[in-house]
Amino acid sequence: MENVIIIGTGCAGLTAAIYAARANLEPLVIEGTQPGGQLTTTSEVENFPGFPEGIDGYTLTDNIRKQAARFGAKFASDVIGSVELKGDVKILKSSGKTYETRTLIIATGARPRLLGIPGEQEMYGGKGVTTCATCDGAFYRGMEVIVVGGGDSACEEALFLTRFASKVTILHRRDEFRASKIMADRTLAHDKIEVRWNTVPEEVLADESGNMRAVRVKDVKSGAVSEIEAKGFFIAIGHIPNTAFLGDEIPTDEDGYIVSNHASGVHTEIEGVYVAGDCSDHVYRQAITAAGMGCRAAISAERYLTDKFGVGA
Repeated sequence: MENVIIIGTGCAGLTAAIYAARANLEPLVIEGTQPGGQLTTTSEVENFPGFPEGIDGYTLTDNIRKQAARFGAKFASDVIGSVELKGDVKILKSSGKTYETRTLIIATGARPRLLGIPGEQEMYGGKGVTTCATCDGAFYRGMEVIVVGGGDSACEEALFLTRFASKVTILHRRDEFRASKIMADRTLAHDKIEVRWNTVPEEVLADESGNMRAVRVKDVKSGAVSEIEAKGFFIAIGHIPNTAFLGDEIPTDEDGYIVSNHASGVHTEIEGVYVAGDCSDHVYRQAITAAGMGCRAAISAERYLTDKFGVGA
């Protein structure tokens, strides 16, 4: 029987592990299919406090993992397939093992929804293709970039990128935005933004060094194919939270994000179950905000364990 199990090893899960371990709770961290989370695919992180020269994503998460292990966190290389959360003892099942815990912190993150076109994976993470303007926009100062999408997220990404890029081209498969009117109007009025309506990307094209040089696009009405030269390709068509394994055990919204109606932002409707990071947060989605949620989740779990079970009292 564990006091705390944390599912996920991104900034949220690993920060929760640090706080739980320092409270002598000996948390068990289940690493999942991508140890370190999405941040490990980022070549350079410039906006995490404490690293004035920046740090690559893998090194950052590896450092946090080592810090958690130093205080006594345990790690298991496993993938949880189903859970039973309603009782005082939470039961987690993988393909070959069953885990029991008094508290659970879910920090499984979310994965960006990708297009599935040629060149996308090859140039993803440091070579031109990205899913986060806030993370990577500053790398494209004075360059032309492309954003694909038509909702609020795409408009927000495009507007943010105008701070750095010389030009932002939005590709949208329809002839009007799905975004809110205020976001759409603001986007259309910006002199750095050009919108290509009824247009879909077909392939990301590389230069001799393997970095992006252009995107081949198709007009869905005329069928005409052309190339748009750009150094950055920002995909803003949504994210998929990694929550399917929870089944009906915990409330989620219509998109699968775990719901927290508590002021802390990390309590779920199930006593002893907490959430942190991008599997719940579909607004900020930053390493630092995920880390903050992990901290809150661990402290909440510690207090619950003391009040209900006398752990650490």
